[in-house]
Amino acid sequence: MPSIEQNRAVFERPNVWSDRGDNWSRPWGGTRAEWFGTILPRIQGFLPVPRMLEIAPGLGRWTQFLLDYCETLIGIDVAASSIDGCRARFAQAPRASFYQNDGRSLPHVDDGSVDFAFSFDSLVHAEIDVLGDYVAALSAKLSADGVAFLHHSNVGAYRSALPWTARFRRWETRLPRGLSLRLRDLGAFDRPHWRARSVTADAFANLCESSGLRCVRQELVTWGTLRLLIDCFSVVIRPGSRWDGPQQVLRNVGFMREIWSINSVSDLYDFNQAS
Repeated sequence: MPSIEQNRAVFERPNVWSDRGDNWSRPWGGTRAEWFGTILPRIQGFLPVPRMLEIAPGLGRWTQFLLDYCETLIGIDVAASSIDGCRARFAQAPRASFYQNDGRSLPHVDDGSVDFAFSFDSLVHAEIDVLGDYVAALSAKLSADGVAFLHHSNVGAYRSALPWTARFRRWETRLPRGLSLRLRDLGAFDRPHWRARSVTADAFANLCESSGLRCVRQELVTWGTLRLLIDCFSVVIRPGSRWDGPQQVLRNVGFMREIWSINSVSDLYDFNQAS
């Protein structure tokens, strides 16, 4: 859990996309703030590229920015509604194409054609077998100096530590909804956030090695948590590429503070909301 079928069922629901996924960027102060404050600083060294692949784009929350950094982009998603939504949203961007897949393979992508593969805030719901299939597929799809930046779960490292008890959830539900949401944004509740429980950063790195790739960077981060590093950003490359080198791992326990800082600055300069 969560399975491919569960992911498809959840993300096919119309209410999930009532604002095209921008609600998930609320802790940063908005989607643009999250992109320019958190995502772009981590990937800008690999950009721009001729050919880009986005896995699980949803309704294009990050696609709208990625298109500025490539000549062509292919988006692959398991949810048909996401593909339909992206095709409609980016109808005026002929260099972007979108295809539905089975949630674990990349049949619409040519071998050796991907200069940069990207997935953020989506594959955290993919279990280790699914990630294994995607990594194996990327081993064929990446170009010689191709790079993949993938955001995935690390909840498997905390199977016995997360307070998932019914008592904990009942206590949280007693709070006023506004206070509960604010405390979640601040990371006051260490909870799994529907992350894949079979995945750890180490297990993902091992998948890369077994598929003939290398995981050269990993950043373990708190995500709506105060202390537990339940998420991981991994940089995957081909051995011997221009990006090759020793593996480096950062345990970023200050990630939530980064988010709060971005939110504060975003609020300060948001003149659309100024009174």
